[in-house]
Amino acid sequence: MEYRLWKAVVEVIDSVYSRTPVRFEFSHADIVKCYYWAVISDRPVRWCCQKENWPLAFRKRQLPSESTMSRRLRSPAVIALLNAVEQRVVAPKQTELYWRIDGKPLVIGGCSKDRQAGYGRAAGCMAKGYKIHAIYGRSGSLAGWRLAPMNVDERKMAVRLVKNAPDEVMGYLAGDGNYDSNKLHTACDDRGNLQLVTPRRYGPGKGTGHRKQTSGRRRAIALLENPFPKFGDQLLKDRSAIEREFGNLTNWGGGLTCLPAWVRTYRRVRRWVQAKLVLRGLKTMTETTTCAA
Repeated sequence: MEYRLWKAVVEVIDSVYSRTPVRFEFSHADIVKCYYWAVISDRPVRWCCQKENWPLAFRKRQLPSESTMSRRLRSPAVIALLNAVEQRVVAPKQTELYWRIDGKPLVIGGCSKDRQAGYGRAAGCMAKGYKIHAIYGRSGSLAGWRLAPMNVDERKMAVRLVKNAPDEVMGYLAGDGNYDSNKLHTACDDRGNLQLVTPRRYGPGKGTGHRKQTSGRRRAIALLENPFPKFGDQLLKDRSAIEREFGNLTNWGGGLTCLPAWVRTYRRVRRWVQAKLVLRGLKTMTETTTCAA
């Protein structure tokens, strides 16, 4: 149930929040708890500021106003608390030797006036919106994610993800042919313990051209195009599991099914996606079942 999931969020917030004196009527934790109640219910922030939308046990409590929520959600202290909750729930807990990287489009209407959204390639078509770029482990742990407009190159975001990935990310990183990039291979080589495995962008047997190739890219070619490529082929075959991770993020009541009409501009979209990632992680940890799934 949604209430059980919210209670799990509250426990995490209380565990990471340092109760320092603040000059506000509502603490940073109160603002974050209120925001998560709106996200779980797939409602705008103003909805959670009305007492009739809360369970009976909470209707006697004072709630922040819509303007207070809007102002405080942009404050550095509240943003830091949101990030701390995310780290506590979704960060990898152990080292893994196999990781997957991919992007998931978040499409909005073509008539939207969101100037920060981009128009680019989505799933088999061109669309307007944003895209999540993420690295998932074999166990389903989320090592890192970034949000960008739809028209930002996946390879550019992948380099940022690899450079900022935690120490638990090592071994093999599998991606599709779109991630075949010397810059991305260089970022993996700089870590010293990560090998990017991708098929060549324009297919095997095309040569490597006249430009200098990184050692990581040459190793990937040797791994996939040798006479016995079974190991490399299996790495690429297992890469498709990241599609199930993205599917599990969306296929339940309260999941990231779409971007609602009130979630526009980069700041709001990132905050909404971050909350959905946390809820998905808590749903898995607590084995909570919502109304839809």
